[in-house]
Amino acid sequence: MNRHVLSGRRPRAAAAALALTFLAAGCADPGNDTDTTTATTTTSAVAALDQADLQTALEAGAKEFLLPGAVALLRTPSGTVTATYGSTERGGGRPVSVSDRIRVGSNTKTWTATVILQQAQEGKLAVTDPVSRFRPDVPNGANITIEQLLNMRSGLFNYSETAELNEALDTEPQRVWTPEELLALAYPHPPYFPPGQGYHYSNTNYVLLGLIAEQLDGRSLPEIYRDRIFDPAGLTGAVFPAATDTALPAPYSRGYFYGSNVLTMHDPALPADMQAAARDGSLAPQDVTEHNPSWTWAAGQGIATADDLATWAEALTDGTVLDPDMQARRLASIEPTDPANPQAAGYGWGIAKMGPMYGHTGELPGYNSFMGSDPDRDVTLVVWANLAPGVDGRDPASSIAKDLIEQMYPK
Repeated sequence: MNRHVLSGRRPRAAAAALALTFLAAGCADPGNDTDTTTATTTTSAVAALDQADLQTALEAGAKEFLLPGAVALLRTPSGTVTATYGSTERGGGRPVSVSDRIRVGSNTKTWTATVILQQAQEGKLAVTDPVSRFRPDVPNGANITIEQLLNMRSGLFNYSETAELNEALDTEPQRVWTPEELLALAYPHPPYFPPGQGYHYSNTNYVLLGLIAEQLDGRSLPEIYRDRIFDPAGLTGAVFPAATDTALPAPYSRGYFYGSNVLTMHDPALPADMQAAARDGSLAPQDVTEHNPSWTWAAGQGIATADDLATWAEALTDGTVLDPDMQARRLASIEPTDPANPQAAGYGWGIAKMGPMYGHTGELPGYNSFMGSDPDRDVTLVVWANLAPGVDGRDPASSIAKDLIEQMYPK
């Protein structure tokens, strides 16, 4: 999941947002005559990748990032091909499978945002509503809209960037966090900017959206996701666990993490000597599989398989779970995260535009995943890794996805 910002340095336990920028910068859309924030108006052929190509690219990336295991899944008009690498446990264990579940981090945000948009369709709220209508405790909430929570333009401080959280994640990895405790970490800090006058990736936005979703439906998030997201979209392996539940349903892959959250708060890369030790094998990552992910809640606590992520990425673009008007508004909501950089990723109502693909990325210690779908060419790509972030601060699955996209969409 993430404690990230879509530019600059970010705490290690929340790198997915930065991965969006990294991906977009290397994945210009050669078939798009418009900017990266809108749907493509022209299409060009995609270079075909067969199973051998996918396997070769996955293995190269996995070895570069010292991954115990990784999976890639590619759907095109020619069919579906998959590749796997390594094992579900470092140094042994069962070979990785496409059916394995992982923690999908900030990809969970796309579920949360979709629920809010469904509730807007039902007249329970409007994206123009002030957040104070539902949460009077939010600082300056009368001037922050639901839309600004969705598109990361509220200015609210990201609780994941606090020293308090990072220290607790290192010293109390089994701590059960409540959404209210997470908000209490954020509120004492000044905003990044006035509402609507900037962009900053903040998990605080999505914890608030999760609380609003529960308030409007009168049910818990696990029930809401099941009935509104998992069942309608056919996500048969997806799970949103209780805050006290640190287990992943079988089959699953374990997750691994170098260093500590405090060590990499201001620079996601390990110090040079630790990078060298990791590469020569004298420094081992820690197993963080059962560390409690409740600190991510509606911003990143989800679990899913590669097939779930691929199916969901397609649902995000084909309107499976929204009516045509809301779907069109969602895609139109995407704006550049950095207006000064035309290659920056776009971000909208819980959906990113990364080169030719719509989707999201996700990371929390131990897992990194990318899901993207190009509806104009009927191409969907998912990559996940069971070690994250990389020792050099990069996001393994997102980096491998970037390389695959560059192969499929040659400049």
